[in-house]
Amino acid sequence: MTRCRLVALDVDGTLMSYDGVISDEVRAAVRAVRDSGLHVVLATGRGVHSAAPVAMELGLTQGWVVCSNGAVTARLDPAAENGYEIVRVVTFDPGPALRTIALELPDALFAVEDLGLGFRVSADFPDGELSGDLEVVSWEELTSTPATRVVIRSPGSTPELFHDLVERVGLHEVEYAVGWSAWLDLTPGGVSKASALEEVRQHLGVQPHATVAVGDGGNDVQMLRWAARGVAMGHASEAVRAAADEVTGTIDDDGALAVLHSLLV
Repeated sequence: MTRCRLVALDVDGTLMSYDGVISDEVRAAVRAVRDSGLHVVLATGRGVHSAAPVAMELGLTQGWVVCSNGAVTARLDPAAENGYEIVRVVTFDPGPALRTIALELPDALFAVEDLGLGFRVSADFPDGELSGDLEVVSWEELTSTPATRVVIRSPGSTPELFHDLVERVGLHEVEYAVGWSAWLDLTPGGVSKASALEEVRQHLGVQPHATVAVGDGGNDVQMLRWAARGVAMGHASEAVRAAADEVTGTIDDDGALAVLHSLLV
């Protein structure tokens, strides 16, 4: 088997438990993979303001981070402000999608990413669901702000209802991923973790067959298909597992550990 040179790692539900904990074993394994000379790239739905501190916690102070489901790519640099430099941003006009969904879900909560800071929101989200600075703004401002990522949260809804809604309203101009709860992420059309990772791969001069990716969510499906070796976490949905080449343990089992250790052999 060709030795991996680039490993892309999702954060939440892959390296980090749902209550925000990265085990000492996972932290040590990520550092060992980094020290072995591989390019370790975090690929996450988190904004860069939230992803960069996770990278630092893992000992990743140089290299690349793919954020906002591929809409933002940053270069880690300990000499830069906040420890990173944003090198690529892709935005879209969120107005049409927001207005369409608001007609269907008038009680939903909406958030537009405020790059590097947090989110502009339509109203307060449940505690802990969004990171960074949160600013409640008018509907007019929310729908007219160019966006790297939009979050739609309907606390009384279900992922199944969101799937039905997406089909009904036909969100063709943006990429979307329905989360583990009643949560819908929208990103610019044609943008995904995979598209951003492909640019990073080419920049680093890594061959396509020397790539590995690990993830657990709907926003990881394209990334798992992109990698030569795509690994789904054991607790991932059937659709995510089907997109992968193999399945490891769950987040409760620190399933990413087995994959990380395999890269050191």
